[in-house]
Amino acid sequence: MEKGNGFEGGAARSSTASMNMAYNGSEELEGNESSIIRTVETFLRLIPIGLCVTALVIMLKNSEQNDYGSVSYTDLAGFRFLVHANGICAGYSLLSAVFVALPRPSTMPRAWTFFFFDQVLTYIILAAGAASTEVLYLADKGNTATTWSAACGSFGSFCHKGTASVAITFVAMFCYVMLSLISSYKLFSKYDAPMSNPINAKGIDIVASHG
Repeated sequence: MEKGNGFEGGAARSSTASMNMAYNGSEELEGNESSIIRTVETFLRLIPIGLCVTALVIMLKNSEQNDYGSVSYTDLAGFRFLVHANGICAGYSLLSAVFVALPRPSTMPRAWTFFFFDQVLTYIILAAGAASTEVLYLADKGNTATTWSAACGSFGSFCHKGTASVAITFVAMFCYVMLSLISSYKLFSKYDAPMSNPINAKGIDIVASHG
């Protein structure tokens, strides 16, 4: 009997030790995964700073004057929108990179904040790039229906700088698409979606029972 009890006790201790080792291993793996995600996220937030500032500077200096007249980015609403969007993107990227780089515990409000603003910035940059692409298309091809003549033949340098600025903006947008995916993963892999209003649900049940 004593030998049996000793054997059972040893087996229990061995099982507990195995469970502890598995738990510690999973914790270490989760910590390494979080560290890798934070590093990648930090770089993805730093890269758009240079991209957006470069696109911003190129567009700010985008003007041309020749025998056909003069043209500047301020003459086109789509290009002005691109300048403002890149400025907002650069500022947000810097602030968010600082917050992400600091090793702070993850909380649901923080995860929701990053998720929300990453989505907003992605759509702002996408809208700015799309609007500027339309302007470039009209400047290159023209539109006879609206009597918009092609201008790139006369203002080639202006169109080339505009194209470069828009292309860089789309690269920044790709970074924000990746950031949106990361912030979505960090939010919905750790926290549940908001529950529906229990009062409304109760009211529906009451109405259904009366019916």
